[in-house]
Amino acid sequence: MSSMKVDVRKLEVFNKISKEGSRQVASSLNQMAGLDAEIEVAKINFLHMEDVKTHLGDTKQVGIFVELTDPPNGYVLFVLDPEDSKQLAQSMIPGGGEGDSQGFTDMERSAIQEIGNIMTSGYIDGWANVLDTTIGMGTPTFTYGPTSKIIEKMGGWPDEDLVFVLDSEILASSTDVDLTVYTFPQIHDLVDLVKQLDIDTDIQADVLADDSLTNN
Repeated sequence: MSSMKVDVRKLEVFNKISKEGSRQVASSLNQMAGLDAEIEVAKINFLHMEDVKTHLGDTKQVGIFVELTDPPNGYVLFVLDPEDSKQLAQSMIPGGGEGDSQGFTDMERSAIQEIGNIMTSGYIDGWANVLDTTIGMGTPTFTYGPTSKIIEKMGGWPDEDLVFVLDSEILASSTDVDLTVYTFPQIHDLVDLVKQLDIDTDIQADVLADDSLTNN
């Protein structure tokens, strides 16, 4: 258990990881999708896996997941309400496209896939900036259905006890979208990265302040 101990002063890094990851997502959406977006961080938690299963529930959701190929390894999963996802997709389709109340059109799926690619790249870049490392990732995968099926497509529940959960909201001129990010890191790998940080430089100086991100 001693290998899991972290200097209490470094616990603030998890708050900064969330803010920087979200800031990068908003910046990427603004630059690549023209959404004029901000992301408001509402809640940051470490949850036990069983609590995450309850948190996710089993309703139909849109999920976008990606595998991390470098420490802290694991997966990142973005979960959005289907209607919110449609709003986000429509904001990227010229003329709004034609809606499909029974599911998603090819154009909507393509738009959400692109948004997912933007969000995952930005989010992981934010983590890498704070942890002072490089984190590679696979190709983001779009899924739609009961959350249990999303997890199955992700490869099943990771063999870890804790999950990093970020509840946030995308605030854009055209739409406001609730977004939850579940990060399933290899906990020991994450702890090792945090331990390597220099408290006096990495945590205090390497992260850009962003007043648009708040912790309620």
